[in-house]
Amino acid sequence: MITRTLVLIKPDAVERGLIGKVISRFENRGLKIVGLKLLIAEADTARNHYGDWVDRYADKLGREKAQSIIDEMVKFMTSGPIVAMAVEGVNAVPLVRKIVGSTYPNEAPVGTIRGDFAHVSQDYANSIGITIKNIVHASGSDDEAKIEIKTWFKDDELTDYSVVHEKHTLK
Repeated sequence: MITRTLVLIKPDAVERGLIGKVISRFENRGLKIVGLKLLIAEADTARNHYGDWVDRYADKLGREKAQSIIDEMVKFMTSGPIVAMAVEGVNAVPLVRKIVGSTYPNEAPVGTIRGDFAHVSQDYANSIGITIKNIVHASGSDDEAKIEIKTWFKDDELTDYSVVHEKHTLK
């Protein structure tokens, strides 16, 4: 099934000049970029991106701790330019998640974006009080992707065109 997902190239990757390398990983796998923009996220947009995260993790972490984590994530996501991408392809969500690797860079295999470009563990980041710099965000499910794409893109900012890969994936 052809689906769409959201990828955000985070400020740490933009600052390190990794935009082209990250985008090429998706294109090399036959995924199509249907929306692309460079921006400095507004705090409200970044906060909306995380949705009900605080509510989902309040029982596990405590509401105050969950809120402080979101506050730090929003601060990081608004700290510099990001690249927002809507990506389309066969089973886009799981394929993109495979390409980016584990959320925690030290657990991501070499060959994934996070495995090749980041390495800090959750324990280390927590011990010094920083947000994990893991290069990219990728939607976790098809439902999440639909919501996140609408958070970052207006309908008229998404485009449809053909790429050669479709010759092998469409009827």
